[in-house]
Amino acid sequence: MRKRPSRALVPALAASALFLAAGCSADPGQSSAAARTPDAGASATTTANSDQPLAVAAAPAAAATSTAVARPGTAGGKARKTSLKVKSYDSHTRRAVISAVAKETSSPSPTGTPTPAGTATPGRTAVGDVIASAPAPGAPDGLLAKVTKVIGETADGTEVQTAPTTLDTLLGGDDAKGTVPVDPASFDVERLLPDVKVSWAKTGDIHSGPEGTKVPLGSLRVDVATKVATAEGAPASADASVSGFVQVKPEVDFSYGGGASTAATAATASTASGPGAAYLGVSGDWTSQWALKGRAGATAKPVRLPFAKLHADPVLQVGPIPVVVNLDLTCYFEISGDGRVTVDVGQDLKGDFKAGGTFGTAAGWTPVNESHMDSSPVRTSVTTAGSVKAALGAQATVGLYGAVGVTADLAPYLRGEAAGTVTATTPVGSGTKSDVAASGSWALYGGLDLSGTLQIQLAIFGTPVIQHAIPLGTLHREWKLADGKM
Repeated sequence: MRKRPSRALVPALAASALFLAAGCSADPGQSSAAARTPDAGASATTTANSDQPLAVAAAPAAAATSTAVARPGTAGGKARKTSLKVKSYDSHTRRAVISAVAKETSSPSPTGTPTPAGTATPGRTAVGDVIASAPAPGAPDGLLAKVTKVIGETADGTEVQTAPTTLDTLLGGDDAKGTVPVDPASFDVERLLPDVKVSWAKTGDIHSGPEGTKVPLGSLRVDVATKVATAEGAPASADASVSGFVQVKPEVDFSYGGGASTAATAATASTASGPGAAYLGVSGDWTSQWALKGRAGATAKPVRLPFAKLHADPVLQVGPIPVVVNLDLTCYFEISGDGRVTVDVGQDLKGDFKAGGTFGTAAGWTPVNESHMDSSPVRTSVTTAGSVKAALGAQATVGLYGAVGVTADLAPYLRGEAAGTVTATTPVGSGTKSDVAASGSWALYGGLDLSGTLQIQLAIFGTPVIQHAIPLGTLHREWKLADGKM
C-alpha cells in the first residue's frame, strides 16, 4: 500500500477539476434514466442506454465510497451501482471482503449464482463478478478486480479471491468522454524544503494558505524560496537564491469508446473485446512567477531540486462506475551552467498544457503533447561572461486504480548567457588607478520543455498491451526576453 504523506491544511472533499487547459471537453450527452430493481441488497442503477454516452463527472461526496458490479457474459449483466462495499482488501493475496450495506429483505442464494434476470443475488457476490470500487481499506488507489473464487462468509462479509481485470469488462460497448477538475483541497502535500507554502481556493469563498495570497478558484499554488547549493565539481562557490511560485488548475481528461466490443445477443450480454478508442491525460491552466539571483555555482549537467510532492485520488463517476484516478505532482527547480555568470532575473509565465495518451484501433497508443505559454521578464540583469539555465517545473503522473499510465514533465525555464572581454591598463611608473574597460553582450531567453512517457499500464482500458514505454516526445520552444550590452 502506498505510504501517504500527511494531508495538508484542510480535509479533502470529493474530486472536483488536474493539469493545464485544453483537455478533452466535457461531453454534454445525457445518460438515460436508470432502471431500478427491487433488490434490497443493491441500489442496482443500470448503465445508461448504449446509444447515449455515459456522463463523466466528479463523484459527489455521497458517492466517494461507491461500488459498481458487472457480470459479463450474462443477460442483464451490465455494470450497475450497488450497495455492496469493499470492506477490506489485501494487495498481497488479492483477497477482498465484500459486505452488503443495505439489509436484505429476501434470503440470499447459498451459492451466490445469478438470479433468472441475470442480476447479482441481493447482498452477495459471485464468481465472475467484476468490481469497481472507490478508495477502500487496503485499496487506497481504488479497486478494479474480477472475483475468481468465493472463499466464504466472515463477520464482516463475503471473502473472495480476486484477479486483475480491465475497464472494458465494465464499460463494454458504452461510450464516455469528459474533463473533470480536481478539487485543490483534496491534495496531500509533502514539503521537501523548509520554506514551502501551499495555498488554494474553491467555491464558497473557501481559501487556505498564507494570509493575503491571491489564488483563483479551483487553483493550487505552491510557493518556495531557497538558497542554491554549490554543485559538486562546479568551478565557483554558490551565492545564489531562487524564489517564486507554481500555480495550476488541474484537470483529468478521460474518454472511452466501446466500438470494438462484441455486440450483445438476445440471450447474453456483450462480451468485451477492448475499446475502439480511449484517452487518459492531464491538462489545466498554469501560472508561475519566479526569480534567480546571484552567482549560481552549477555545472553543465542539470541539478534538480524537488521542493514539494502532491498526491490526489479524484473519483470520476462514469455512468454508474467509480473510476479512480491517481494523480501525483512533483514541483522542482533545475539549474545548470558554468558557474561564472552572475544574474538577477525574473519571469512571469501564463498558459496551459495538455499531456496524455490516445488509443485507436489503427494506430494503437499515441502521445498527446501540447502547451501554449506567454512570458514576460520582470527583472533582467546579466554580468560577466558565462551561461546559466534555470527551470521551475512540475512532473505529473496520472493513472487508474494504482496503475501509472502517463508521466508528463513541464519545465518552463530561463536561460541567460553573456560574452565579452575585460581589460585593465595601468600607466608604467604612475600612481594612478588602472583603467578597466569591459565590452560584450548578454541575452536572456525564456522557454519550455514538455516531455514524458506512456506506460504499459495503459492496457488497463482493455487495449493491447504496450510492449515498452512510449516517449511523448519533447515539445521545445524558446524565445528572447531581453538583451543588452556590457
